Amino acid sequence: MARQQDFDSSVRLPPGLEIVAVRKSIDYIERELTDLVELYFEQKNVFSGIVGIFGTRALAQHSPYEKVRHTDMAQTRFPDLRHRGKGNKASPQYCLESKASIRPWAIQSHYDHEGWYILWRYLVDPTMQIEEKKPVVVWRTDVVYLRQQDWKYEGSSAGSSGGGRTHTFGVQSPSTRLRGCALYRRSDIRLLGGKPVQINGGH
Repeated sequence: MARQQDFDSSVRLPPGLEIVAVRKSIDYIERELTDLVELYFEQKNVFSGIVGIFGTRALAQHSPYEKVRHTDMAQTRFPDLRHRGKGNKASPQYCLESKASIRPWAIQSHYDHEGWYILWRYLVDPTMQIEEKKPVVVWRTDVVYLRQQDWKYEGSSAGSSGGGRTHTFGVQSPSTRLRGCALYRRSDIRLLGGKPVQINGGH
């Protein structure tokens, strides 16, 4: 299991969410993605989406948050999860979005909604040097409440001639905004040149 000593109990969490639920969710993500890791080498962005989906599925099983039943809303809008019993018009305080990234700080979205965000920061270790039988390792999990003013618009580079990406929103100064929001951070992983690496050997 994710190591208990690597959790920070001082980090503010959404109402009703407990460390044990996040711990079980990390274990679920790492276990269930073992057989899908080849997809990472084909489509990294798709794989990150799948990590986020598995995070949603795990939290729905282990926490008081349930997956939004309206598929179109969960897939294209906000949020992924709502606190059980709060209904479709729950305040942002009871809404939770699950996202994943191989990048240590960036947070991107197709919207700028206010609410809780849980970010699974993962790395892919095909040689399984960090942990036996775990090619996917969640090395940090950030939990943060974001307001609309935390986001900045990032325009589209797509055009009539084709190519480019659609517009997104990114969090302004994410490393500063996420200070004190790391609920889980593996003590055997550090950032080197902006990349998570194993301390004392490994990658």
